[in-house]
Amino acid sequence: MTTTGIIAEFNPFHNGHKYLLDQVEGLKIVAMSGNFMQRGEPAIVDKWTRAQMALEHGADIVVELPFLVSVQSADYFAKGAVDILRQLGINQLAFGTEAVMDYQLIADTYAKQAEEMETFLTRLPDHLSYPEKAQTMWQTFTGLTFTGDTPNHILALAYAKAAAGTGIALCPIARQGAGFHSEEMAEQYASATAIRKHIADGDFVRMVSPAADLLLSSPQVSWEAYFPLLRYQILTHPNLTAIYQVNAELASRICSAIGDSQTIDELIARVATKRYTKARVRRVLTYILVNATEAELPSAVRVLGFSPTGQAHLSSIKGQVALVTRIGKEPWDALTQQADRIYQLGHPDLAEQNWGRKVIRSANVD
Repeated sequence: MTTTGIIAEFNPFHNGHKYLLDQVEGLKIVAMSGNFMQRGEPAIVDKWTRAQMALEHGADIVVELPFLVSVQSADYFAKGAVDILRQLGINQLAFGTEAVMDYQLIADTYAKQAEEMETFLTRLPDHLSYPEKAQTMWQTFTGLTFTGDTPNHILALAYAKAAAGTGIALCPIARQGAGFHSEEMAEQYASATAIRKHIADGDFVRMVSPAADLLLSSPQVSWEAYFPLLRYQILTHPNLTAIYQVNAELASRICSAIGDSQTIDELIARVATKRYTKARVRRVLTYILVNATEAELPSAVRVLGFSPTGQAHLSSIKGQVALVTRIGKEPWDALTQQADRIYQLGHPDLAEQNWGRKVIRSANVD
């Protein structure tokens, strides 16, 4: 049986995600971000709710990406997620993209020239941001040109790098509807950005998300709920450079900007430069919010839910992969669980995210 991996955030789950799940065959394993997203923002609804959405609409297994995989630049995000999916035995990786092309050829090129390409990357001028360096590398070695307007394509290239030489087949699927960051209230395929922006419009949400009822009935959060906590962390922390990926220059810029910033967007705008992109700054602020320090990634895979088919697959690999289906006294990943405790502060109705929570068992009938 084909075992397909999908890397996702489902922030929140919408018709485009349902379309992606419907296009792939066999067992479907989703490696999903936890309560904080790749670009450095809290999930609109918690990881359990989003896992349930996925399981009710086609996924067979949902596993959680650790915090230091979820909140990373594209290459590290992709590598961490692919490593987890490899442990779970996938033989193909499906993903949505704005530019359907031969990603397998790109992966093969990287497999042959990885050392040369990475050396080239490190020798590019420091005034370039990492995304600009990556674009230059891909153009030089493969002839690809692209812009920041195709974030799914950029992630797809990161997936190609992560899957290079693994034997995992790449299965690109054309992204449906509006662009990734579009705020357009499209009638069928609206972006997750648009749904978050217009979440108060229940009729719109029901039109563009098959999981609308669950989404609308769940506690919802945004960066605004955490900004006072972030401000407190910045103003009282004795040494911001002790935080993961915070260097002296960023620490200085953040401390200088926090006094005049009334919102997270104002703070990001004041700190960001050509070198420090807004996405990087947002991630760094997320690290500060949760007081993240460098840590080892967990060796075990955290399972959030499964269908009967998914449960059978997990049983078949149980002796080969360390699986965590319930967290008690011993932590699965201390940093992720610390981040979850901070996430819970964003809404009084948010439930405990780890202690004693049981895996979701779904009939997977849509």
